[in-house]
Amino acid sequence: MKPRLLAGRPVKPIGLGCMNLSHAYGAPPSVAQGQALLHRALELGVDCFDTAALYGGGANEELVGRIVAPVREHITLCSKGGLVLQAQADGTKKRVIDGRPQALRAHVEGSLGRLRTERIDLYFLHRLDPAVPVEESVGELGRLVAAGKLGAIGLSEVSAPTLRRAHAVHPIAALQTEYSLWTRNAEIAVLAACRELGVAFVAFSPLARAFLTNTLHDVATLHAGDIRRNMPRFAPAAYAANLALLPPFVALAEEIGCTPAQLALAWVLAQGEHVIAIPGTTDPAHLQENMGALEVRLDAHPLRRLDALINASRVVGARYNPAAQADVGTERFTDAD
Repeated sequence: MKPRLLAGRPVKPIGLGCMNLSHAYGAPPSVAQGQALLHRALELGVDCFDTAALYGGGANEELVGRIVAPVREHITLCSKGGLVLQAQADGTKKRVIDGRPQALRAHVEGSLGRLRTERIDLYFLHRLDPAVPVEESVGELGRLVAAGKLGAIGLSEVSAPTLRRAHAVHPIAALQTEYSLWTRNAEIAVLAACRELGVAFVAFSPLARAFLTNTLHDVATLHAGDIRRNMPRFAPAAYAANLALLPPFVALAEEIGCTPAQLALAWVLAQGEHVIAIPGTTDPAHLQENMGALEVRLDAHPLRRLDALINASRVVGARYNPAAQADVGTERFTDAD
């Protein structure tokens, strides 16, 4: 599959989401294992790495920065700010959204240091701060582009109207949100708005947080600290209902001659030439499997079958719980989504 443009740079349509090497899915792998995974990604030709200041409180950026520094000019490096872990008086750390210009300047400087680079190719506003107009946040990031510290600006988990407001202040190079067969919110408006404005669409969790890999059959096995334990779709009853969607999906993958994960990724990439997927993994074998999806071609017939098999009307449970949903600006089909 030919490269696609991200922030003006050609990249493979599948990059690497690095979050789960340090964050969110329970106990992360060791530093040595994380380094080995990143080295393997480079061996496989991965040329886009996505991280964030939030992940591991900066540990993920430090990990990625160490490994990509020797090949920095050959890869597209993406990070995010505006959402960080902030130390509290009691010694704990709290997740804080802060889109004020002065905060974003500090976030960028911190990321540059941890990533061992003078410029981040694509920097996303991780979450929209409801107390700060998007125009102010994007305006400051635009000044950091002019200063040479950022190559381009992206937005994460925002609506099409917010994208348009931001784009009127400074060109937005990419919009990142969850997108897969079982999370279709982007199809309401954002996917088309990105295409219209010439904005790359970066799909995170394109494998539905392992659901579409056909490897997670019992949510009771999830680590106590795994964020999926707080997601309605992964509640035991909802997940049991969702598992009923998998057999025909797995059968179609077998018919096509690929794995379920590869079929899921190929579907995402087939949604437009402006779409780039960033699956994450801690397993080198899964990483290689995911990159193999670049060889899968889907014509109109299997695409129609996939759309009918797994879609917004068939998946049981909302994407986020109410507290997490409050921080997300993407369009929703219903309040239960």
